[in-house]
Amino acid sequence: MRKKVLCLFTALATMAAPSLLSQSLPTHWEDLTAADFVQALQRSQQTCLLPFGIIEKHGPSGPLGTDLLNGRYVAGLAADKEYTIIFPQYYFGQIAEARSQPGTLAYPASIQMELLQATVDEMARNGCKKIIIQNAHGGNTMLLHYFAQTQLDKRHDYVVYAYFAGFGGNDMPAAAKESKPGADGHAGEGEISNIMAHMPQDAHPERAGQESGADQKRLALPPTVYTGIWWYASFPNHYQGDASGATAARGKAASEYAAGQLAAAIQAIKADTSAYRLQNEFFDKTENPVNTKQ
Repeated sequence: MRKKVLCLFTALATMAAPSLLSQSLPTHWEDLTAADFVQALQRSQQTCLLPFGIIEKHGPSGPLGTDLLNGRYVAGLAADKEYTIIFPQYYFGQIAEARSQPGTLAYPASIQMELLQATVDEMARNGCKKIIIQNAHGGNTMLLHYFAQTQLDKRHDYVVYAYFAGFGGNDMPAAAKESKPGADGHAGEGEISNIMAHMPQDAHPERAGQESGADQKRLALPPTVYTGIWWYASFPNHYQGDASGATAARGKAASEYAAGQLAAAIQAIKADTSAYRLQNEFFDKTENPVNTKQ
């Protein structure tokens, strides 16, 4: 009888093992074994997340990798809610406006585009057919909009989705909101609070007053005119807002809120069956556009 019970227990354990393994799969690409990576693709429904940060000065209070670190932290929280594979650290974006500041890593625009395309191609070659680029740096916004449009240059067997977090919604908890008007901005209270939530040793809100985060208004141009020097003209210290009121509590609340939004987006993208179909339909028509019904 004891032998039968032992055999039954062994059989049940063997049946449960894959399920338990699936539950314990790491979310970060670099933490997976090759065999686990295959299983992670199945569990994620071939949906992979590329948090896109940057290396730049973050005022007197934040580490150079603030956007990179905060973006990956939110990505991890979101993946715990809605499983996805998180690509390794990526910071090869647009930050020309901070080249005058120490520690900034600014790559030429041609390299940014070429490397990003090569990266998503490699992700797709490894089985990621729904690639979400999570923007974690304001300077990458226009770059990612344009990059998404360039995916229409040629046919792909995958879809790129650019994700831009939305803040200040009616559902945002009070604990996640700025303590006073004008406190947020680049290296302001919000970003430094987020760093304090997961890497408190790297945040220095007590140094916030060492530099000014106020708009210096050194250009007098109408809002209809744009020039690349606008940011340096307004914020020569590469600092906007006031980080002195940053707290870990606010960072935790804001990061959890952001993670909920991202998880919802991942879930919606997993369920999407239209983008790839429409993408193929578009390319079918581009092969002979004169036959497109008018």
